[in-house]
Amino acid sequence: MAANFDAIVVGAGAGGAAAAWRLTQKGARVLVLEAGPWFDPDKDYGLTKPDWEARYFPSKPGSSGRHAYGTMQKLDPQWDDLRSWHHETGRLVQTEHRAIRGGYSHVRGVGGSTLHYVGEAHRLNPHAMKLRSQHGVGADWPFDYAELEPYYAEAERLIGVAGPTDAGDRWRSEPYPLPAHPLCHASRTLASAAHSLGQRWMPNARAALSEAYDGRPPCNYCGGCSRGCPRRDKGSVDQTFIRHALQSGRCEVRARCTVLELQHARQRVVTAVRYVDAQGRQHTERAGLVVLAAGAIETPRLLLANRSRMAPQGIGNDHGQVGRHFLETLHWTSLALHPQPQSSFAGLPADAICWDFNRPDAIPGVVGGARFYSATLDTGLQGPVSYATRMLEGWGVEHKRRLRETVGRGLAVGAIGESLPNPGSFIDLHPTQRDAHGMPLARIQSQVDEMACLRLRFMAQTCRAVLKAAGCGELRQELGSYDDFSSTHVFGTCRMGESPAISVTNDLAQIHGWAGLLICDGSTFPSSGGGESPSLTIQAVALRSIDRVLQAG
Repeated sequence: MAANFDAIVVGAGAGGAAAAWRLTQKGARVLVLEAGPWFDPDKDYGLTKPDWEARYFPSKPGSSGRHAYGTMQKLDPQWDDLRSWHHETGRLVQTEHRAIRGGYSHVRGVGGSTLHYVGEAHRLNPHAMKLRSQHGVGADWPFDYAELEPYYAEAERLIGVAGPTDAGDRWRSEPYPLPAHPLCHASRTLASAAHSLGQRWMPNARAALSEAYDGRPPCNYCGGCSRGCPRRDKGSVDQTFIRHALQSGRCEVRARCTVLELQHARQRVVTAVRYVDAQGRQHTERAGLVVLAAGAIETPRLLLANRSRMAPQGIGNDHGQVGRHFLETLHWTSLALHPQPQSSFAGLPADAICWDFNRPDAIPGVVGGARFYSATLDTGLQGPVSYATRMLEGWGVEHKRRLRETVGRGLAVGAIGESLPNPGSFIDLHPTQRDAHGMPLARIQSQVDEMACLRLRFMAQTCRAVLKAAGCGELRQELGSYDDFSSTHVFGTCRMGESPAISVTNDLAQIHGWAGLLICDGSTFPSSGGGESPSLTIQAVALRSIDRVLQAG
């Protein structure tokens, strides 16, 4: 079969979109295969509808992948202060084992999870890239921050990232393309309180336009980023990398196409992709390069499920490393009510951030950092329904009166911390559960170990301290990773490294011992960073990998 394309990209999320764009820039003919659907901002997103508060990010046929979970760990009373709870109902997890209330939160579709992310655009802290050599845990990245810096800058220009002038640890070769967004009233209250505790909060780097840019309008500060942006000012990859790749005339995107097989020759060279379309018809496409960008859950699943005589344990799994070193979202959020109006229903989600504790050695007695941020809008505290059901008890006339007084007074402080690898966290194939095409489901195995709990305790105590310093009353709800697996950022399951004994890919994201196959997603991350949102790093690594692989011929 003749190759109709120079490259096939599997997955249209952050990494796949960036890889596809870069390949078209280099003159390649690119096919993007995406298992999920297209989303139309004009038709699918409900922020302009009267019932907008009841509408979350839309669910369409095929827009959520299926996966399974292993047995979660038993909860230990010594960490009871890290249990999730609500002021009316008490503990949100009533069992003795860690729950899966949130689960793996993602979107399958053209744009991937950038469609429903709030748009944080972070560079990885350089200090987080040398955990093994400097702190004796995890793994080092096979290259340093200086290697990524020009690619960070290029991705930021394409997206139109708005950010502050102070770069901190993340030194920059040029300013952000757009000025930082102003902090909303509620975030200014939190920032002032944090300052009284000796913390420095600053404007967050955001993939949301502070000015008109690249034919897209500026943000209107409605606060609904995670529900889908109908204005197109949020820098999701369908509006940035994919749009520009399609404009090149060298890219074709086929949605609702599920990859079944990575076909390879006897020399361990991947040469073709077999997939099934929305009508159930199977197709095979050949190309000189296949880019696997299905994410840190589905990428190892595809590699493990593709077993053959040349790969009896799955592609790239000679040393049993595929699916290992799973890193999840370690998070905490505390919510409270302020005695004064804060207009906290409006603004940009996560507009203020604190990097003071982001370095791996920044938290006393703990390895691995964390960041803190204004999380009010991230928690969904935008309208009266949320306040009535989450922040106030009671019913009837008195409840309605209090609701009128209370809407806009909610404040929340959130934290995301480093996730370090441990033997109990990995991805494997479920022994019996299959998808509609007969392929085993990915099974998520997750464990929060003692070091993670110590980090979570610091995160929780700091969130509570900021709300108290802000003058808030009693806490109304707290949510965290200890008793509930709930992850949006996942990494590490095909991590990069120099040795195939402890990694799956080399520094170019090529699988050790294989040719024609590149991985461009968060699964290649050797470390998660101290709370950074990963999309910008995924994109920068993808751009670097494509450039280096093409240069190497």
